Amino acid sequence: MGSKTSSSTRAKPFIFFLLFLSSSLFFTVLTFRPKPNLINTHGLQHQAKISNGFNLIANEFKGKNVKVGLVNIVGDRIEATYRLLGLSESKTETVKVRFDHVSKDLTWRDFFPERIDEDEKWAPPKCPEILLPRKEDYEDLDVVIARTPCDKVKENKGIRDVFRLQVNLVVANLVVRNGWISPDVNRTVYAVFIGSCEPMVEIFRCDDLVMHQGDHWVYKPELRRLKQKVLMPFGSCQLAPSYAQTEVWRNFMSESGQQKHSITLHHHKKAYATVLHSSEAYVCGAIALAQSIIQSNSTKDLVLLADHSISSKSIRGLRAAGWKIKRIKRIRNPFAKKGSYNEWNYSKLRVWQLIEYDKVIFIDADLLVLKNIDKFFVHPQVSAATNNMMIFNSGVMVIEPSLCTFKELLSKSFKLESYNGGEQGFLNEAFTWWHRLPTKLNQLKIFDESNNEKHEIAEDSYTMQYLGLKPWMCYKDYDCNWDKLDHHQFASDSAHKRWWQVFEAMPKYLQPYCGLTKEMDARIRKWRGMARRASLADGHWRIKVEDPRQHHFVDYLRDANS
Repeated sequence: MGSKTSSSTRAKPFIFFLLFLSSSLFFTVLTFRPKPNLINTHGLQHQAKISNGFNLIANEFKGKNVKVGLVNIVGDRIEATYRLLGLSESKTETVKVRFDHVSKDLTWRDFFPERIDEDEKWAPPKCPEILLPRKEDYEDLDVVIARTPCDKVKENKGIRDVFRLQVNLVVANLVVRNGWISPDVNRTVYAVFIGSCEPMVEIFRCDDLVMHQGDHWVYKPELRRLKQKVLMPFGSCQLAPSYAQTEVWRNFMSESGQQKHSITLHHHKKAYATVLHSSEAYVCGAIALAQSIIQSNSTKDLVLLADHSISSKSIRGLRAAGWKIKRIKRIRNPFAKKGSYNEWNYSKLRVWQLIEYDKVIFIDADLLVLKNIDKFFVHPQVSAATNNMMIFNSGVMVIEPSLCTFKELLSKSFKLESYNGGEQGFLNEAFTWWHRLPTKLNQLKIFDESNNEKHEIAEDSYTMQYLGLKPWMCYKDYDCNWDKLDHHQFASDSAHKRWWQVFEAMPKYLQPYCGLTKEMDARIRKWRGMARRASLADGHWRIKVEDPRQHHFVDYLRDANS
């Protein structure tokens, strides 16, 4: 008994200690709760908006007569959809939208040819015809309901179905025609899609999605953006400019601060953006890119997304060059092998997180802007120059930041297969309907020996993408791509000279960031020696090197953890 009482007495302080510790932990959790992540908060708000979509529509049309247009709906029982949307059948007028279906002989390649006569030397390019309903036949619509064609869907591929494109364009045109009264006066028109696959994300934005349940997708489109989409050509079979700049869109994108014809001007923030990740090899390229944009007298923001492989020393140089820096976590390419060159190139998707901007022109860090390209911000997502076949080049592209688009891209990255194993192939599967910008907006530094022996760059190019060995990896004296026979297609003295003109014009304190390391210099000398021994016919190996960087090496590129 005595020992039992003694152990009970000794246990009391321990119990009190446990009670005190648990209370303290509880207080700490309450006091120091982490702040909600902005992206997650936005996602919850977006989900809440989608789940309340039924109530939104039901309340909007409560007690009112509603006119509904049906697109591509034949023999379907529509009553269930009406009940889902909260529409009263007794107060709903239904009209079937009639249009001639696009020819079955037309394929996606007909709308997205590899080449067109951009300069109209022979004739203005034309797209195949897609017939749309007449405006006067379908007026005063409140809701447009369509069945989405989903018979050509493959889980690992983007959808390239011409009839699906036509259905989406019919719905978009009906919504705009019935909702757009004037730039300042719009009426609400909902777009409803029924089907196992989603409508075209290139036309109907996830930001406008108010309800998704099962096979029903309900949108309340922002008419300003949707109107620009219906003004686009049907594919890359025509250049976008003459369409993008028509009617009121230029007024919406104006920055003059003056009102024209009683139009309320909407001011939008725009920025150029690039991404650096996994290596510091392109720090110099990004500095030169920023300086080339500034030297073109651009007024837009410059935003650089950098992962933690970019040292603090390099970040200081990038900031001094003009970039606003945002630190990011890399995004892995799910299909890439560990340690491969493309393992982390899906990090480019993070540009869609720049939601403080309405439009972003993404530019790869190995490009140079040769003259002002601010005017291309007027174009919608995704606008880009062609690469080959039906593919756009993602080295320069106009995008519209959106957190839900970013989330959807991340989700699709595990399903859609890239034709080239990189982010360009993935984006071409995610955005199969895109808008062609001039090739000279993303002029590739690659040459065909048959028609340009000296590899001179075109004077009217807006940018130059430096394929092959980069200018800062060569001596200033000449393009070292000439030293490697298999790189001659990338060699150009005029392009090389242009890059170094930007270098010479930048502030002196930025130039050391483009220095040579001992390893880089050794590589150049090795290639130069091999060219000399092979007596390559171009003779660049004979040029006397005067680049002072060969005598003053830098080591900042190795300083990744400073």
